[in-house]
Amino acid sequence: MSLQLVDYLIILSFFVLLLGIGYLTGRKGGDNATDYFLSGRKMPWWILGISMVATTFANDTPTLIADMVRLDGVASNWLWWSFLLTGMLTVFIYAKLWNRSKVMTDNEFYEIRYSGKAATFLRGFRSTYLGFFFNIIVIAGSSLAFIKMSGILLGTSPTTALIISSIIILVYSTIGGLKSILWAGLLEFTLSMGGAIVAAIYIVNSPEVSGLSNLLNHTNVSDKLDLIPSIDQPDIFLSVFLIPITIQWWAAWYPGSEPGGGGFIVQRMLSAKNEKHAVGATFFFNFMHYAVRPWPWILVALASLIIFPDIKSMQAAFPDVDPYYVQNDIAYYAMLKKFLPAGILGLVVTSLISAYMSSVASLLNWGSSCLVNDVYKRFVHPKANGRRLVWVGRLSSVVLMICSILLALVLQNALQAFHYLLMIGAGTGLIYLLRWFWWRINALSELTSMIAAAFFSIIFIILENAAEYTSDKSRIIVFGYDMAMAYWNVLKFSGIVLLTTLSWLIVTFTTKPTDDETLRSFYAKILPGGRGWKAVLDKARAQGIDIVKHKNLKWDVPTGLLCMVLGCIIIYSVLFSIGNYLYGKNMLGSFFLGLTLVSTIFFIRFWSRLTSLDDSE
Repeated sequence: MSLQLVDYLIILSFFVLLLGIGYLTGRKGGDNATDYFLSGRKMPWWILGISMVATTFANDTPTLIADMVRLDGVASNWLWWSFLLTGMLTVFIYAKLWNRSKVMTDNEFYEIRYSGKAATFLRGFRSTYLGFFFNIIVIAGSSLAFIKMSGILLGTSPTTALIISSIIILVYSTIGGLKSILWAGLLEFTLSMGGAIVAAIYIVNSPEVSGLSNLLNHTNVSDKLDLIPSIDQPDIFLSVFLIPITIQWWAAWYPGSEPGGGGFIVQRMLSAKNEKHAVGATFFFNFMHYAVRPWPWILVALASLIIFPDIKSMQAAFPDVDPYYVQNDIAYYAMLKKFLPAGILGLVVTSLISAYMSSVASLLNWGSSCLVNDVYKRFVHPKANGRRLVWVGRLSSVVLMICSILLALVLQNALQAFHYLLMIGAGTGLIYLLRWFWWRINALSELTSMIAAAFFSIIFIILENAAEYTSDKSRIIVFGYDMAMAYWNVLKFSGIVLLTTLSWLIVTFTTKPTDDETLRSFYAKILPGGRGWKAVLDKARAQGIDIVKHKNLKWDVPTGLLCMVLGCIIIYSVLFSIGNYLYGKNMLGSFFLGLTLVSTIFFIRFWSRLTSLDDSE
């Protein structure tokens, strides 16, 4: 099915509505940097939570899931489902700490937590590294998915479609900054979620798939349904489940799932009215992200195995698409084009375009906030007024968009970009969790972790490129050792984590700590609590200095950890309940539903015990 006039009218209407939202919400969004990048720190939890979901509702996410499911089945989603542990830890431990910091960006954190030239350098280096280079990689991944979508669904030149969409993104996102992005995200989330559900219903009930029962019992699909990989396949069990659930979630830095929070997630926390709204927004995001969204995409990916059992079948179906781009990840788009009728196809294509725009607009705004607040204002023009900073932010957004498009043209598939991002961030996660609660970590510790992760990643990539492979690339021979690729991937990731962690720990214990004044100022402002700050508090008391404000504020990290565990049980139970009901396993579905309800009762009880500055003031 090709796009008809009605489909193009739906897409055009969306563009017009999006620009209208940008104009109406952005008339006062460019007055100063706080309004432009943080929406005046006045936003409620629900709009921030929806915006987080919309940002991660990128159009490359369904293609990534299609890639995973087609290769290793539904259980391979643990590569990203495991990050729920990171997310819930952020909700109940770190969200309120970030909100207390009152920084403009997460990189500004470095000069309130650390001291000296190393802290200043780290702020500038990380702002450039993440805000520019790393951000470009993430946006390029979404742009690659958009290129593939355009080539299959839009019937236009992918480059032309990408340029037009990029212009519209830049227009509405730079008019009013974050406020425009937040309200546009409400529309984009509604369209994206609705489009994913409608697409799954049409495709599963198409004559070729013949309903859910036939789909699940088809020979191409029946061995792909496990929610947890079988231990009978130890390589898959280890690489896509055990390592992610035990190591990856805390050890790897990944956009949207940063240990301790980071990037656009922190930007939303800093935009919240208060601590409670920051926590509520982050919890809502994690619930929607992990419990609600995955199944429509998974069902379409499974159905694609019936229609396109291999890559050759997709190449034959789409001879006009460059074979370079025809990988497992385009199966999602291929299914949409084959099955959706006029009008519905336009709605779903619009939802994918909106997902792309929402993700990229948020990343552009966050990236430009790093470049403006932590590079330009900090090092180039410290006295720049608010309007000048806003205009520099707009210019940096344009530069980021152009560079991302150029990189997207050389990438091949979504899973490739996903693995590269995991590798580059491997081993850095632990330091982002501990820096709030252990005074001894310093700026050189963090700088070492970043450099070590990149260095060891490059070493393993060089080894991988120099190695010998079997003809189907299922096995690799490194230094004479023949092993399955799954084992190599585990060895590679674990090796980077171990070497990076050892590197920054050695530097931590062999370099000078942050100076006393900075540590005391940080503690007084953030009030992290815990035994990791005992040495700082004892030294201050010995000198007659009291740095503990809000003495009635309890240290509730243990309660927060309990809420984290209960929150994970709730969300995983909802995820498994939906999955088992879809599979026709009603007893298991009911069991997980009951587990959800019981966990929720205890969850609400313990959440109410968490304290915040909002209560103590």
